[in-house]
Amino acid sequence: MNARPATLSPERSRVDNTAGFVLHSYPFRETSLIVETFTHAHGRVALVARGARRPRSQLRGLVQAFTPLLLSWAGKGELRTLHRAEWQGGLALPQGMGLLCGFYINELMLKLLAREDPHENLFADYQAALQALSSSALPQSAYAAILRRFEKRLLAELGYAQPFEFEADSGHAVLAQQDYVYVLDRGALPAQRANGHADMRVSGKTLLDMAADDYRDPVTLMQSKQLMRLIINHHLGGQTLHARELLKDLQQL
Repeated sequence: MNARPATLSPERSRVDNTAGFVLHSYPFRETSLIVETFTHAHGRVALVARGARRPRSQLRGLVQAFTPLLLSWAGKGELRTLHRAEWQGGLALPQGMGLLCGFYINELMLKLLAREDPHENLFADYQAALQALSSSALPQSAYAAILRRFEKRLLAELGYAQPFEFEADSGHAVLAQQDYVYVLDRGALPAQRANGHADMRVSGKTLLDMAADDYRDPVTLMQSKQLMRLIINHHLGGQTLHARELLKDLQQL
């Protein structure tokens, strides 16, 4: 996605030409939309797209999920006013299962990312995930692997990096042939030292595969899904991910 550098006008309240994606939009008043965006330079920003629901609005077809845009806005507070959006192209829209996975990623970001907290590395990871999800005829295991990789990077950006290759407390290397238990907010402990504090039992090979982003083993694929669900639910603090519930019903991703 090629973009002109974002610029900040002399008025600190105005931003011009910053690269971003629409995560979600919903109706606001009679003809407008609230557009939740994820931008390269400013992180997650909520914008009012005035008149965007009118049939002849230039914004109507642009402020859609997964659309790569150059965004310009102004205003103060949590809700800014969108002045211009330019389509950047270069990225196919995910289809089918890839589209559902994209909605899951977007919802995860909406619920875990604070507003106006830049995550430039995550922006690149998000683009890469959308690109991967846009590939045609992927097997179910490939979609699951894309989600696990993005979940790991998102948690790391939020300061919750998971050191899957090392034991909690001791820092010893995880052994592929050994069983471990995963304890939330601590990490992996050898099963014999868990002392009843286990949140989930997992193989050492699964932990090492996750550290290497290798999900070819069916056991790793299954256990990594369960483990990441446990960790993410912990950080969501009781919030429900509606897209994930749909994916569970359809494909058990």
